Amino acid sequence: MSSENARPVTKAVIPAAGLGTRFLPATKATPKEMLPVVDKPAIQYVVEEAVRAGLEDVLIITGRNKAALEDHFDHQWELEQALEAKGDQFRLERVRESAAMKVHFVRQGQPKGLGHAVHVAKEHVGDNPFAVLLGDDLIDARDHLLEEMLKVREEKGGSVIALMEVPRESAHLYGCAAVDQREGDVVRITGLVEKPDPADAPSNLAVIGRYVLDPSVFGVLENTPPGRGGEIQLTDALQTLAASTEPGGGVHGVVFGGRRYDTGDRLDYLKAVVRLGLDHAELGSDFGEWLDEFAADRAERADGPGAADREAAGAPSK
Repeated sequence: MSSENARPVTKAVIPAAGLGTRFLPATKATPKEMLPVVDKPAIQYVVEEAVRAGLEDVLIITGRNKAALEDHFDHQWELEQALEAKGDQFRLERVRESAAMKVHFVRQGQPKGLGHAVHVAKEHVGDNPFAVLLGDDLIDARDHLLEEMLKVREEKGGSVIALMEVPRESAHLYGCAAVDQREGDVVRITGLVEKPDPADAPSNLAVIGRYVLDPSVFGVLENTPPGRGGEIQLTDALQTLAASTEPGGGVHGVVFGGRRYDTGDRLDYLKAVVRLGLDHAELGSDFGEWLDEFAADRAERADGPGAADREAAGAPSK
């Protein structure tokens, strides 16, 4: 193991400058990262994941109209005093949880893509390896993807990205990887393509929102021209690193088969709320009972009297 690989990863970068247009009008005045998933904003799940993995120095990349993110990870003394006066220790502790996290903020300034957002972190990160966690990709707390990626970085050096298998027809929604030398869940990346046509995708392994990056990525990003969508793509920089034999070069992937929740898509967001709601320590049991009753009632109404008439009239039976 080289001394470069042995340098521990202690910093996490969370890009959160996106406009959230898919959730309009909900995100007109509320950052998409602050949309609640059961009883916590999505961004808090991501910060908690970084902290669980030992990355207690967290930088969030923000943009205009994102002040709510900073407020959430700050103390709100009036609220804390009111809860303390009521003796509501349970909610007081929950409110203080987010304020106790070591979170820093910097603005991206211009929406030039994920690669540009990562480069904005250069001054904070310095010459250190670091993790990047996308704010709308939630990994279930019971699955230790980030910890596994940190271990691969320690063993193999270079950069590490998270991959998942997707239907080939969905390849155009993701960056896709060409791989070889698979050992269990770990593969060597030989190429990356951002949102390819399904017929041209190098594999069905899609890049998801977790990265452990060598600091050499900053130098590559500085020389990466705008790519797909006119934005500076992190995928393009990683393609360069994958082919590099220079120090810090090389990219490996961890193929993830666990529980992932995409809160950047409206339908997947609803699924995430249901799945995490069912697992909630306080609400899960009651919510599960109601959900079973609701599904049974819906099925009964769909198959009951009048269903045939609705189907004949062209109305969906379910």
